[in-house]
Amino acid sequence: SEALDVDLSRGLSPADVARRRAEYGPNELPVEPPTPVWRLVLEQFDDKLVKILLAAAAVSFFFALTDEGDSFRAMAEPAVILLILVLNALVGVWQESNAAKAIEALKQYEPDSAVVLRQVDPGPGTGTAAAASAPPELRTVRAWELVPGDVVRLSVGDRVPADCRAFELTST
Repeated sequence: SEALDVDLSRGLSPADVARRRAEYGPNELPVEPPTPVWRLVLEQFDDKLVKILLAAAAVSFFFALTDEGDSFRAMAEPAVILLILVLNALVGVWQESNAAKAIEALKQYEPDSAVVLRQVDPGPGTGTAAAASAPPELRTVRAWELVPGDVVRLSVGDRVPADCRAFELTST
């Protein structure tokens, strides 16, 4: 509570909440646009070993063109290398797509709301002394409205709405 400059028995004041929201932003993960499939495929070829294999396929292809023997047999080696690289890229794209789907599925478990202890806003025109003496109250806020230092009440079955520090446990 000292590190976050909050009184655990009173929660944050409306001014503290506004200041921290301006400083830290909303309590939500940034939304990133999905990566296009063509970029995922290109990323699979951005690896030193893959680049070495591509160079080996190019050299093998060059020698196959200059070889005066059986051209089909000479082309088999670079074709096999390229086939392996293409299959590797397809598997990599498939794995990354599955990982992205899994992350999206996890977002369904994000809580929509949280119960927090906050000081009551005494209203406009009241002084700092009135704000300091205003009683705290438990209120339900949207999870994205949480700020660092909020005193969050969790009950059995609740989803944890943000990174939190537990300071008290009550068991029945």
